[in-house]
Amino acid sequence: MSNEKGLRKGLTNYGDKDFAIYLRRSFARSMGLSREMLDKPIVGIAMTPSGFNNCHRFMPELVEAVSRGVLAAGALPRPFPTISTGEVFLNPTSMVYRNLMSMDTEEMVRAQPMDAVVLIGGCDKTVPAQLMGAASADVPAIQLVTGPMSTGRHKGERLGACTDCRRFWGKFRAGEIESDEINQVEGRLAATAGTCAVMGTASTMAIIAEVLGMSLPGSAAIPAVNAGRLVAAEATGKAAVGLISNPILPSQIITQKSVENALRALMAVSGSTNAVVHLSAIAGRRGIRISNALLNKISDETPVLVDLKPVGQGYMEDFHAAGGVGAVLREIKHLLHLDTMDVCGVTLDERLAEPLDWVDRKVIREASDPVSPEGGLIALSGNIAPNGAIFKRAAATPDLFEVEGRAVVFEDLEDLADRVDDPDLDIKKEDVMVLRNAGPIAAGMPEAGYLPIPKKLARQGVKDIVRISDARMSGTAFGTIVLHISPEAAVGGPLAAVRNGDRVRLSVKEKKIDLLIDDAEIARRMQGHTRPEKPKRGYRALYAERVLQAPEGCDFDFLVHEDLHSAETNKHPRVRK
Repeated sequence: MSNEKGLRKGLTNYGDKDFAIYLRRSFARSMGLSREMLDKPIVGIAMTPSGFNNCHRFMPELVEAVSRGVLAAGALPRPFPTISTGEVFLNPTSMVYRNLMSMDTEEMVRAQPMDAVVLIGGCDKTVPAQLMGAASADVPAIQLVTGPMSTGRHKGERLGACTDCRRFWGKFRAGEIESDEINQVEGRLAATAGTCAVMGTASTMAIIAEVLGMSLPGSAAIPAVNAGRLVAAEATGKAAVGLISNPILPSQIITQKSVENALRALMAVSGSTNAVVHLSAIAGRRGIRISNALLNKISDETPVLVDLKPVGQGYMEDFHAAGGVGAVLREIKHLLHLDTMDVCGVTLDERLAEPLDWVDRKVIREASDPVSPEGGLIALSGNIAPNGAIFKRAAATPDLFEVEGRAVVFEDLEDLADRVDDPDLDIKKEDVMVLRNAGPIAAGMPEAGYLPIPKKLARQGVKDIVRISDARMSGTAFGTIVLHISPEAAVGGPLAAVRNGDRVRLSVKEKKIDLLIDDAEIARRMQGHTRPEKPKRGYRALYAERVLQAPEGCDFDFLVHEDLHSAETNKHPRVRK
């Protein structure tokens, strides 16, 4: 890394360094900056506002507050834009563009003259993308999240996107409420700026950023509309300046130990299934692999302590008021690596030595009185998922944990949309809904794993049914749903061998998901398997050619850390065919 600071850092190459700095300063002066300001160290501010990203509506205020903190600490703030991935505004899914945003972040942080950077994001894929980019660029960096929404109201009931949106939509599909009421609910679910109000993917990733040590302690859960969010932004700007004189790199913060701490926190808050994919991608940028065995070990040892939707009753604003991340970490302190370090240079042990003034035990339980004695997420294995699958047991129906059912197969997303509500669909509540060709290569791995309960069953009062797929589901969703089946069907995973009427067995106790036919029959069926046609041009072609599977975080094979790169490309030669 160059020892140059400020505007002298990373000069544009004209073959004459003196001319390059002269020209750069000249153009910087055209932005109305004094020579005094141009001599200061620089903090970049990666900002992600977009008219297609509701979660980032307060971005201008956050940039202003960060800039205020940077200036107060004696440096020059320089905001710059990157891609912004609004979760519900991207086709086919924002997951496809997470890697693109991470590349944008990494390259702009590395290429532009900045001594440290503040990364501002919030919506589901923006925080992992920024952390992935920062981990690879390895420039001093701090994550600042936009914060969660506050709840709305409907007929005396609190509402929060997006668990309640799914609940009401289920009622509408079942004929329990009419179109007038669902239209009313539509306008009351997302009542303020910010990310989803429940323990969905955005909230989970904010917590993971804090536990990893990449954001300021206590900053993950401050509501977007709370004045404390702007105070945290100002403090983040000041802390970024501190990183210039006392550099702490992402490679020193994102370590095997901090990743394991993040997994512990993920289990304790019963966070999103998506966090497993995103944390795997972030860790992979530093050469760290999360195995299914490690995930299950941590899950079995770590209690669920947080009573929030979609698993419990509360919302993120309650979690913040109850004590937030700090309260959770103190309850599982005995399970954590306490020698990890955050962006302030403070060890986790030092942080947790400070007492909290109060904890709301209705929201954040004591370890001796958990919501559940085991973590919310587990990895499954079996002949249908040789490389694993993910299951959120905390959001599932216990009566469906040990079941065997008849497979009802949907070939792809179009087939699902066409047939799921067909009155003649041959399906019963004891069956297993199977969706394939929805993985990273086939479809970009959308949040389609939350297969809708067919109307004919919903109107019979069926609230849950076993569903399995190579897709993801929203962190705000719930149900007995097996996700991230790997390898995906499109690349020849055994999920492609399932036929209507086959028997499928789920055992949460054994952490298994199996197709009840022998290996020889699976191999025979796979002989005629053909892969879907890949896109031919642009980023989508690159994605289909180089994306890895879910256990590797769906990152690109050429972006993972060099310690893992050769292993991944040898393991997945298909990505280059």
